[in-house]
Amino acid sequence: MGEEEAPPPSPATTADTTKAWRTYISEELPRSVQESADTAIRSARSLHQSSSTLLCSLQDFVPQIGSRYRHYEEAFFTKVKDELVKAREQPALVGGVAITAGLLLLRGPRRFLFRQTLGRLQSEEAQFVRAEKNVKELALSVDLMKKESQKLIERSVLAENDMNRGHSDLMNAGSQIQKLARSFYKAESEAADLMDLLREIPGREALKMRAEVATMAAYLQQQRSALGKRILKTSELGVPV
Repeated sequence: MGEEEAPPPSPATTADTTKAWRTYISEELPRSVQESADTAIRSARSLHQSSSTLLCSLQDFVPQIGSRYRHYEEAFFTKVKDELVKAREQPALVGGVAITAGLLLLRGPRRFLFRQTLGRLQSEEAQFVRAEKNVKELALSVDLMKKESQKLIERSVLAENDMNRGHSDLMNAGSQIQKLARSFYKAESEAADLMDLLREIPGREALKMRAEVATMAAYLQQQRSALGKRILKTSELGVPV
């Protein structure tokens, strides 16, 4: 079986298609072209008007820009000229300013400058606070030492007075002890003489009395020895007896 061939178009259909194309070419196409042309013309006119307005604005603003530019240019070059004259008249100052500005641009010198200025001010403030605290503590210590010194001076005066009185009392006591020691020595001598006398008297009563005198003589000798030691001790203290 072979493929069936399409039937040829009828004469009526071909006539309608041809008529439609003629209508499109003669009516629709010219109208579309005309509308597109009108739209393009309106856009061109609007763009021309906008361009004209912008061009006018630019034409008005350009002279102002030029005038301001020349004004700032003259001011800039005048300032530069004045600074150059000053730099030529004061080279040392300008050199110092340039060096300072160059150093300030570096991080290290900036930190060093901060430590040497604001940092030093802060450290000086801290030192002042610490010094003020130390001054207060020192004043308190001085006040306490002053009071303690006053007490010690008063005690020293009292002790000196007591020492003077004691020295006088010791001298008087030494003199009295020395006198008493001489009295003991004298009584001891009398006891020895009495012992010799009682040895010559016979009898039990004389023997009894001789024993009593011997006891008293031993006591006198003992007390005289103690008084002698006390006198020696007083002399060692530098007190005349």
